[in-house]
Amino acid sequence: MTTTPVPPPGCPAHGSGQPIPLHTAQFAADPKAFYAYMRHHGPASLVELAPGVEATLVTDYGAALDLLQNPTVFHKDSHRWRALGEGRIPADSPVLPLLAPRPNCMFTDGAPHLRLRQAVTDSLARINDIRLSQTVERVAQYLIAQFSARGSADLLNDYAKPLPLFVFNELFGCPSEIGDRVMFGIAGMFDGINAEQANHVLVQAVGELVALKRAQPGDDVTSWLMEHPAQLNDMEMVHQLVLLLGAGAEPLRGLIGNTLHQVFTNERFARSGLLDEALDDTLWRNPPMANYAPHYPAVDTDVAGHKVRAGELVLVSFAAANAALADQASSNRAHLAWSAGPHACPSKEPGRLITLTAIEHLLNELPDVELAVPEESLVWRPGPFNRALAQLPVRFAPVKPRVSAQPQQPEAPLRPQVPQPSASGTDQSNSKRPGRWSAFLAWLQK
Repeated sequence: MTTTPVPPPGCPAHGSGQPIPLHTAQFAADPKAFYAYMRHHGPASLVELAPGVEATLVTDYGAALDLLQNPTVFHKDSHRWRALGEGRIPADSPVLPLLAPRPNCMFTDGAPHLRLRQAVTDSLARINDIRLSQTVERVAQYLIAQFSARGSADLLNDYAKPLPLFVFNELFGCPSEIGDRVMFGIAGMFDGINAEQANHVLVQAVGELVALKRAQPGDDVTSWLMEHPAQLNDMEMVHQLVLLLGAGAEPLRGLIGNTLHQVFTNERFARSGLLDEALDDTLWRNPPMANYAPHYPAVDTDVAGHKVRAGELVLVSFAAANAALADQASSNRAHLAWSAGPHACPSKEPGRLITLTAIEHLLNELPDVELAVPEESLVWRPGPFNRALAQLPVRFAPVKPRVSAQPQQPEAPLRPQVPQPSASGTDQSNSKRPGRWSAFLAWLQK
């Protein structure tokens, strides 16, 4: 006997015609209840991503796959976004940085997309798996050494959050000062801490990296992208690199954290060593990018029975689409967590390798690590796009670092202090402390 799902707390009744908010604490606390409620009423629903920003969210697996594989009707270029063009999206909307037009391979269509996409995929294909694993292990060893003697840690902010940024800084060939600002920019954009300043710092730092590699190319992804036959200009280089850094670091932070959550809370995976299976189960049931893949119909159309006008924003709920099939399909990789079609994630294999290596190294170093709080007390970050924990507190028997690792400056932030204008109008640095990337490079040289 089936029962009709009741509206979750904070969810307007579906029949009222009001959009279902995805930006509330209630949604973050129990998104599965919202997805079940939406799917019961149809394969697509009207949602609110932030105050004043509405979209159609596709929650059915088949309908989502049809959309993702139909670039003729559903375009990616957000210059087509009707609400944005008509000035109905607040300029300070927190979701705008992830939806605004950008000249990169995610937000382009047709021949421009193919050109940029090929340059990205060919460059990423040159990453050597052995080198990547060694890079992750070095970063993991360094980060664990900062907290292993304490016997406790927040694996989100002490490990899962910085690790992808460290790895990408090395793969992209960032020197110390540029790498510090890259980490500041990425962290600020996704954590909502002065996102406008963070975006400015990130773009400026990546621009300097492009100029450096034009003059001094190296054995790194930035130089490979620059050498590609597509001959990207400086603006195209900056926007592809910002995309790769942002679209790589944030989902990987969530994927490492969500997979560790599975390992700690699911008896099937706890201490079993089935990390591949834990990762795939996480991608089915708790993907870090829960709702994304923005598209804009080229013409008025029907999205799984839901009428959508040309230029209206349509998103795919990877989490909701996966959920209906997760119980019978979690052992395979047919999930949509990496998206599908011409805009599917080009770096899913490096992403898997980074995640599995990071988790395996952590569990080897701290074999008795466990949650330090009851599972039900864990808090999930609010937001319409990502599914990620705010913290992941753990405890373990204190372990002396296997290598000499001088502790960082007390509580050195992931976001280094950036110059602030003084009263005289000149820039004055308010701290001489190195950023975390500089500290890591200095540790490597010891």
